Amino acid sequence: MRTLLPGITAERLPTSGLTMGVLSATGRTGQPVLFVHGNVSSSLFWQPTMLALPEGYRPLAVDLRGFGETDPEPVDPTRGLRDYADDLAAVVEALGLESVHLVGWSMGGGVLLQYLTDRPGGHRAASVTLVAPVSPFGFGGTRGIDGTLCDPSGAGAGGGSANPDFVARLAAGDRSADAPTSPRQVLLTTYVKPPFVPAELDIFVESMLSTRTGDDHYPGTSVPVNAWPGFAPGDRGVLNTMAPGYFRIPSLAEVRPKPPILWLRGADDVIVSDTSLFDLAYLGSIGAVPGWPGPDACPPQPMVAQTRAVLDGYAAAGGRYRETVIADSGHGPHLDQPEQFRAALAEHLAGA
Repeated sequence: MRTLLPGITAERLPTSGLTMGVLSATGRTGQPVLFVHGNVSSSLFWQPTMLALPEGYRPLAVDLRGFGETDPEPVDPTRGLRDYADDLAAVVEALGLESVHLVGWSMGGGVLLQYLTDRPGGHRAASVTLVAPVSPFGFGGTRGIDGTLCDPSGAGAGGGSANPDFVARLAAGDRSADAPTSPRQVLLTTYVKPPFVPAELDIFVESMLSTRTGDDHYPGTSVPVNAWPGFAPGDRGVLNTMAPGYFRIPSLAEVRPKPPILWLRGADDVIVSDTSLFDLAYLGSIGAVPGWPGPDACPPQPMVAQTRAVLDGYAAAGGRYRETVIADSGHGPHLDQPEQFRAALAEHLAGA
């Protein structure tokens, strides 16, 4: 099927590292705005937002390695999200962007945090927009707003936390709505707030199916441990890039200059949340995963509170950020509440 909307152009861009898939809005010029997708997706999810961006901006979107049209190179999760952040920097360089507005969704938000902290005096961000970003302390396995590990091994996070049936259906290219774990149903129940159905649903499913699977890609590897739930992050694959032992951004204080940050999230997000349905500790606390050792040993991860704490530190160090919560919206507010999302983004870009 055709996956590009009218007005969107795709190219394969050679960079200093990989050849990257990049989308652009045909004929648009102005200040570049570069969109970075999340896990189990690709740049295709950004097409409606790109087309709706006000005149005076040049919309661009990139496929991260192992997704979409970018080279399927393995990712080294022991570097956290640095492989992705380095690839993003290579795209910015290859496109000749001296200053760029960066917008990152979910895992893509974590990529932007990694990009900034690894280049505290050399980033090119005119502004940053974090859309339902992964916690600065990773996904799973931590407690408190300072992201303390619940167990030294990082138990409960990483490659072992993926649903095996979802992974199998993703690898098989399942386009059906036959099971709760089909990519289509996962999108409709967790990426957006039900009962919303995007007009571009079929395109978005194709985007999800562009995800490479396996030990070096999604979900990655795990290792057995004694601590509940019996596994810890391995050293290969996508989910381990966000494991708390590998990915940790406790402070943005050293970033210079400090671009303005917009933190946008849906009020009813079930993926990145203090009560996330993808956090095994929270699922254990409601009886959905057996053997949970209790709140003292393994409390649900306060993902939103952790992000707020790091951004509060950014503000205390002279930066500025705004938190915008969009009502009646899930993990993808740009999908299920596009008008509110676009208005907030346009205001942020203009203010920067």
